[in-house]
Amino acid sequence: MIDKTVSEYKQVIEECKALFEKKTKDYGTAWRVLRLPSITDQIYIKAQRIRSIQEKGAQKVGEDITSEFVGIINYCIMAIIQMELQSDERLELGYDELEPLYDRIASETLDLLQNKNHDYGEAWREMRVSSITDIILMKLLRVKQIEDNQGKTLVSEGVKANYQDMINYSVFSLIKLNFLEQ
Repeated sequence: MIDKTVSEYKQVIEECKALFEKKTKDYGTAWRVLRLPSITDQIYIKAQRIRSIQEKGAQKVGEDITSEFVGIINYCIMAIIQMELQSDERLELGYDELEPLYDRIASETLDLLQNKNHDYGEAWREMRVSSITDIILMKLLRVKQIEDNQGKTLVSEGVKANYQDMINYSVFSLIKLNFLEQ
């Protein structure tokens, strides 16, 4: 089953990366102006919209929740890129420079997924998408608290690990929502 998960993960990330590339070509890297807490808040808005749609059972804006999960994945990758490039003040980066960063972050996050899947036995396949949404929101609140504490933790994993978990939970949700078959 893990081989299936790895294959599905790679397909989802490929779709997310394709959108990231198109948006980079349309907008450049305007997101580089955002501080990390602002990116966290953007992710929070997307996760909160997903939860709101799940609770109301309807939406009034055209984009469905799958596009919001894709957005969470891409914003989390942007956040990790921002963390890694914090001393680089350039606002504009070419896609050719971003692509290897995107690929490495996605690969490291897949490695984390495989390690956790080994220990948890793919329990996510039995979870409800609404529960996964709640976990993403919890992770966001953790990140916000860590950011408010200037990145200091006593015993907890750091911000990057939480972003990676949010990527993986979003991938799980997209797999469960049949995103690859749309």
